[in-house]
Amino acid sequence: MKIYLDSANLEDVSRALESGRIDGVTTNPSIIAREGRPFKACIEDILRMGPHLTVLAEVVSKSAAAMEAEARDLASLSAAIVIKLPCTAEGIAAARKLSGSGIRTTVTLVFSLNQAIAAACAGADFVAPFVGRLDDIDSDGIGLVRSIKETLVAHSMKTQVIAASVRSPFSVSRLFIAGADIVTLPYKLLGQMIQHPLTDQGMAAFERDWVKVPD
Repeated sequence: MKIYLDSANLEDVSRALESGRIDGVTTNPSIIAREGRPFKACIEDILRMGPHLTVLAEVVSKSAAAMEAEARDLASLSAAIVIKLPCTAEGIAAARKLSGSGIRTTVTLVFSLNQAIAAACAGADFVAPFVGRLDDIDSDGIGLVRSIKETLVAHSMKTQVIAASVRSPFSVSRLFIAGADIVTLPYKLLGQMIQHPLTDQGMAAFERDWVKVPD
């Protein structure tokens, strides 16, 4: 059970690492674009922040051959990198080639059990169903995570499930209950996970009572 941070913002990554709660960082073209910095520079800076940090970096090419070449270039930066590939015919073909040569892969933009099955059969190390985007169209994102995990376990597949596109702290616990191996979430949700009004009330009560204790 692991938590990854959905961000390429170095300040967010630093604070998340200090919290002791994350094991990895996931990026994608949209996340990188928000930083206004070159792609490789972002990835290299994140890699330097934590020696045991897994970093997911996504290719942007369209053909399987171009994806493979891009992935090999990224993977050469560090053994901590996992290559993200889109759940397309070309992406899955690239996953087969890369996995066969020992490069770890995540097939992302997964929205169905069939897509997850295809990725797992191609040797992907991870599949990333986009939970929030399914919920946005009145579909069951958490249910899909449960179905994927149950199917992978039933067939003794090595592929793990990274639940992505998470919208609320409530979803985090539901996703782990559903069997997600990893949940990746933005920094805001990382903080919200440990917030609870009863904890705040309890702390306030302790402080009020402590001042009554004689010196």
